Amino acid sequence: MKLHLTGDLSSIAEGLNLVIGNLTVQLSEDGYPVQVKQRKGPLHVMNHNGQAEISFEKPIHFFRGLGLFLEHFSKEKGFDLSENPQFTMSGVMLDASRNAVPTLSDVEQLLQRMALMGLDTLMLYTEDTYEVKEHPYFGYMRGRYSAEELKACDDYAVKLGIEMIPCIQSLGHLREALKWNYASNFKDTDDILLVDEPKTYEFLENCIRAASLPFRTKRIHIGMDETFQLGLGKYLEKHGYENHIDIMNRHLKKVVSITDKYDLKPMIWSDMYFPLFQENSKYRDEFGKIPEDILTSIPDVELVYWNYYRREQEVYEQDFQHHKLLGQTPIFAGGAWTWNGIVPNYGKAIATTEAAMAACKKEGIKEVFVTLWGDNGAETPFSTSLPILQLFAEHTYHKEVTLEQTAKRYSFCGEGNFEDFMVLKKLDETPGVMKDNMNTSMTSKVLLYQDILIGLYDENSKGLSLGEHYEKLVSEIEKAKYNNPKWESLFDFYEQLARVLSVKAEIGIKIKEVYDRKDYEQMKSFLKELDWIQTNVNLLRQKHRKIWFESYKPFGWEVIDIRYGGVITRIDSVKYRIQEWLAGRISAIEELEEERLRHDGPWEIVDGLVGGNVYHRIVTAGNFSL
Repeated sequence: MKLHLTGDLSSIAEGLNLVIGNLTVQLSEDGYPVQVKQRKGPLHVMNHNGQAEISFEKPIHFFRGLGLFLEHFSKEKGFDLSENPQFTMSGVMLDASRNAVPTLSDVEQLLQRMALMGLDTLMLYTEDTYEVKEHPYFGYMRGRYSAEELKACDDYAVKLGIEMIPCIQSLGHLREALKWNYASNFKDTDDILLVDEPKTYEFLENCIRAASLPFRTKRIHIGMDETFQLGLGKYLEKHGYENHIDIMNRHLKKVVSITDKYDLKPMIWSDMYFPLFQENSKYRDEFGKIPEDILTSIPDVELVYWNYYRREQEVYEQDFQHHKLLGQTPIFAGGAWTWNGIVPNYGKAIATTEAAMAACKKEGIKEVFVTLWGDNGAETPFSTSLPILQLFAEHTYHKEVTLEQTAKRYSFCGEGNFEDFMVLKKLDETPGVMKDNMNTSMTSKVLLYQDILIGLYDENSKGLSLGEHYEKLVSEIEKAKYNNPKWESLFDFYEQLARVLSVKAEIGIKIKEVYDRKDYEQMKSFLKELDWIQTNVNLLRQKHRKIWFESYKPFGWEVIDIRYGGVITRIDSVKYRIQEWLAGRISAIEELEEERLRHDGPWEIVDGLVGGNVYHRIVTAGNFSL
């Protein structure tokens, strides 16, 4: 298709050249005429009697408008569309710290899709994966971004009307950064910095300077979430016990003095201030109010309220109201649930997004973003987040949103079938798991990695016919693969995962039952099945590797290789143990003599198979460390 764009093109010309090639559209003077107007007001896209117009306020609105025009032009002769942005900022936070570090090319592809969706902000979450020249071990062998790479990302984003905001940590979540000897004098615990130590603030100034300089923006996210052990390590030894809010405020003031020095506007995760909101909080006075001296002691930073766990709208509304007690309207961070295990938890992502976005609109929240965390190895490809990004985008431009509406837009912006992507959630949302997987069972990860002889989760999955579930799922994912040629590699990987689990899911249960009956002939038949699993797990590894190296830097894949390798190698030992027993060289297989108990770890839940995605707790009941 050829288009002839005229009018207010100066703010979008460079970005237009970036996206136009991927849209199979040519810009030509003999193309279909489209008048472009930049003005205040809603996004307006129309086509009537051979004349078209795209009116926009911000450049990001134009790129969404261009996508809307092309989508509707292919289906309708005439149309007149208006959209009113519900938020002044709506964006994405991409985790580049939990093993997978997206390549520059992959970030650019995400930025292009965000532009068509109309999402205007991208944060790269980097705990230690950015270069700090004063500290060469910071991010060493972790795929850290150079300053030049970050600047290139920012240069690319600005052409599309997208603001990139550095997103780092300046108190906790720094385990990988602090594990080297250079940090021994300024860490409180393994992952928290030592407050009030001068070297801490020298270190942080180096980090803040390095993280912010490549970007045009003056905003910076400095983290500070989940520091539950704050003041309980080396700080306790040096200073004695002190309330964590007081330590937090004092530290934050010192960090803000650094951001002030570089003329930066900081934001932090707000969860460490949640004790202030509790009804029986010791920080409230006799009238139930937070005293003025506590309120004024909190430094001037923007607060980011994160919540991607609840489906009740009123929970978000109440928490927004609590934040307003601190004297400001918070920023909201939701989640795409890319960290459930190996597959996305679309059920929970949609349920929580719908509730949270409704609450944001009701409570007047103006800035929102969706997090793409990669907990415990980033085994789920971040590309699976795109349907949820589309949902966030539709909520950004409409007061009311339907999944049907989201699906139509995703077919254009994401080049995929929304319903086909939803099939993937069945890899975890299995028999025995509640609807929408609200308790975050990661069935597929557990069943892939758990040991066949030890079977820590066999008692949880017994009687659920999971092998049959996965066998049926193979054909469903195969159909989805053919429906989504753009995402063939992704669906091919998940098809192979379902295929592996159709056999591996229950083989440990079967082997235990046959062993208990002392059925030697039946036990022999399992040796071929074990060979098949070994071969197909290796094939799964190869398909996963293909996706990884298409999107991420190589650093981090070694962890995933080791995990797959553990499954493959352990099967060798399983076969060895069975063969020794069959040959009479051992009188018992001790692993199979043990009674199977339900998994009762700290993540265990009532409704679902298991509620935690930590690899080392899946593979052994012993002490395991990579």
